[in-house]
Amino acid sequence: QVQLVESGGGLVQAGGSLRLSCAASGRTLSSYAMGWFRQAPGKERDFVARIIRSGGSTYYPDSVKGRFTISRANAQNTVYLQMNSLKPEDTAVYYCAADRRFPDAVRRESNDYDYWGQGTQVTVSA
Repeated sequence: QVQLVESGGGLVQAGGSLRLSCAASGRTLSSYAMGWFRQAPGKERDFVARIIRSGGSTYYPDSVKGRFTISRANAQNTVYLQMNSLKPEDTAVYYCAADRRFPDAVRRESNDYDYWGQGTQVTVSA
């Protein structure tokens, strides 16, 4: 299996930017689709971004579309989430995840992901 470790979270003012990283070990990420999710206190875990195996297609919910960008660097076995124009409602723990079963599908559900990281905290102040 693959181990995933998120980093890059922190405290930022509204309108600012952060870049999250997801570093993998144990297996290479080039054969997986990858995704980012987030969970705020008292709320369910929500989908944030997905990138397919080839990197040729990405998918975002309306809540982050135009502000967040997912990318992958297979040579470094790392996936990134660039977050711009951050809002207080973006405050959450952010998780990365790997999908080994449907790597070429543009859109999948959260239970289609097989491996999850432990998360990194993002806090956006007003």
